[in-house]
Amino acid sequence: MSDDGLEPEHRWERTGERFAAARSLDDVVSVLRQSARRLIGADGVAVVLREDGCCHYVAEDAIEPLWKGQRFPLEACVSGWAMLNDETVVVPDVTLDPRVPVAPYRNKSISSLVMVPVGSPEPVAALGAYWCALVFLDEATVFRAEALARQAGDALDRIRTGAATRTNAARERSPQDHVQHAGG
Repeated sequence: MSDDGLEPEHRWERTGERFAAARSLDDVVSVLRQSARRLIGADGVAVVLREDGCCHYVAEDAIEPLWKGQRFPLEACVSGWAMLNDETVVVPDVTLDPRVPVAPYRNKSISSLVMVPVGSPEPVAALGAYWCALVFLDEATVFRAEALARQAGDALDRIRTGAATRTNAARERSPQDHVQHAGG
């Protein structure tokens, strides 16, 4: 369902509903990819997962291809820095910030970015928002990115808690099932 005709506050409400309905990591990634660019007001966004010591760029919505499908070491990537430090990164000029690796950005038209960790207490993902022009990244812009990341993190926590509850319930049923089957 498209949010094109909705006022901003209704887009936020719709996004919250979609996070609440999410049942998997893929669902959460999809909600972020489909909503973040417009809600933050960026030229592009990327969703990055923390996997085996790497930053895995799994989804994007941008005016040009970014890094979807690529992996970078956590320690060599601004998204990794955000996850490892559990801290939002605000970069008005990517050419001047040492946390931003030069090579991956060399052939991109990205000038400014915000990278927000997703998940707590240990981030499992990051949301990147990008701008082609050098922009002043005001508090409201950073707040919108952080708000989306919090919603995504809450959805992931709910999904993990639900999965753990189902696993524990299955373990608790398992011995009873064996006793019932053995006796009958």
